[in-house]
Amino acid sequence: MMWVDYTVESIGSKGEGFRVNGDWPGEVMGIKKDGTPNDHYLYRPGDVFVVNENGWLQKSDELTVFILKGLKKREHSDTDPG
Repeated sequence: MMWVDYTVESIGSKGEGFRVNGDWPGEVMGIKKDGTPNDHYLYRPGDVFVVNENGWLQKSDELTVFILKGLKKREHSDTDPG
């Protein structure tokens, strides 16, 4: 599926976070303009994604793996003098 005509709004300059805005609030999360649920969506609250080496965000159900990767990254940055 190709999603077009959306705006990506980012937080900070170092990838702290971003969201995709559609033509109305909730459009990309499966909410129709009239507020009823839609059968297709880009993401939903609670979804976890991991970015692969090609830049694809891939949905992951492995939340534990995600948390461990974050802890390992934090541990490395805490010991990095630079």
